[in-house]
Amino acid sequence: MIGVNVYLALIAIATLLSMYRMFRGPTTPDRLVAVDIMTTITTGLMVLFALYYKRIIFLDVALVYAILAFGGVIAFARYLEGGL
Repeated sequence: MIGVNVYLALIAIATLLSMYRMFRGPTTPDRLVAVDIMTTITTGLMVLFALYYKRIIFLDVALVYAILAFGGVIAFARYLEGGL
């Protein structure tokens, strides 16, 4: 099994790349997609913590966080579209 350090390094690279797109994105929808990617990365990080610490509660927190993040991204996308 691959060590946790490798997973953390990959998550750090993905976070840096999405932060770059969030700050340098030419349009607002590009920035919104970058924020959505970062929420997905955070959810994956919580699942990784659940596996590392052997705690089921982190999976519940990750699920709630993912649902709230999805709702927030949908609401903001509707706002940008002018339908909210």
